[in-house]
Amino acid sequence: MKKLLITFSLILFVTGCAESEQQPMEETQEELEFNKEPIVIADNLDIPWSIEKAGETFYITERQGQIIKVEEGKTERQAVHLEQELSSMPEAGLLGFVLHPNFPDTNLAYAYYTYEKSAEPYNRIITLRYENDQWSEEDVLLDNIPSGTYHHGGRLKIGPDGYLYATTGDASVPEIAQDIDSLGGKIIRMELDGSIPEDSPFANSYIYSFGHRNPQGLTWATDGTFYASEHGSSANDEINKIEPGLNYGWPIIQGEEEREGMVSPLFTSGNDSTWAPSGMGYYNNRLYVAALRGNAIIEFNLETGEFQEIVNGLGRIRDIKIEDDTLYFISNNTDGRGTPEEDDDKLYQFSLQE
Repeated sequence: MKKLLITFSLILFVTGCAESEQQPMEETQEELEFNKEPIVIADNLDIPWSIEKAGETFYITERQGQIIKVEEGKTERQAVHLEQELSSMPEAGLLGFVLHPNFPDTNLAYAYYTYEKSAEPYNRIITLRYENDQWSEEDVLLDNIPSGTYHHGGRLKIGPDGYLYATTGDASVPEIAQDIDSLGGKIIRMELDGSIPEDSPFANSYIYSFGHRNPQGLTWATDGTFYASEHGSSANDEINKIEPGLNYGWPIIQGEEEREGMVSPLFTSGNDSTWAPSGMGYYNNRLYVAALRGNAIIEFNLETGEFQEIVNGLGRIRDIKIEDDTLYFISNNTDGRGTPEEDDDKLYQFSLQE
């Protein structure tokens, strides 16, 4: 069993465009008492990717093409019937998943998956119908999203404005992130029926922001401020504040680099380290981000610009979901890049209450 470490002795300070520095923080009795251990809710998951929750029931996508239902301590692996066969490309498969806002009444959800057409990979966004403990593709909302060997994006979220948002990767072709005629390397937005919103920042386009490399996390603060996490090129991972129509620089700038007309990140891992950030959530003026290569959950304080690991020692973390003061997260050690141990992967629960 991996040893759990809750780290409160170091905080990384990031200010302006200066390089990140580690500075010691004096441990206090109050901080030591805040140490907590995550609780395992479910185990033996197979490359889990997204967490959703309806009431007390969890639904978790597995990249190989199933959805795990966790209810009253019982785990059920449910079939997902898709119109296209899932791609076998690295990082591809059944990725993003979000329930319709009125899921108990509609039995609808939204999913993002990678498939192959004429030997070329593509991504699509679909609706799924839930009946008789299985899921079936119903409507295609958006198709032919660029894909490649790597960098599929794939996160889906419904924003506080009621629109469906999705992240797309640059499909390992960096220049398409700057091309507003391509859906690759973007954050896109649509109505729940798949139509383009009337207030889109680009006429007749799903594109909400561009210049992204491989964003995999989306969340909103209680005041509606929009944030995204993004994988950098070997390092220079980013946490960005997202605004409509803006250019986030990839591949022209990355990390702390600046250029007129392009947005630099709120936080970056810098040139010498990587987080490989994925799913994220917001609570009490802090962002919480799952880190794959960082093997941690990282807390970013939006007031002070400080960040720290609050959970580590459990391996790769793929997605998180925050409800009230509870953070749920999934490990991702079975994805071929981790070191799975007995009963991996797992769904955990962790209290954010101090």
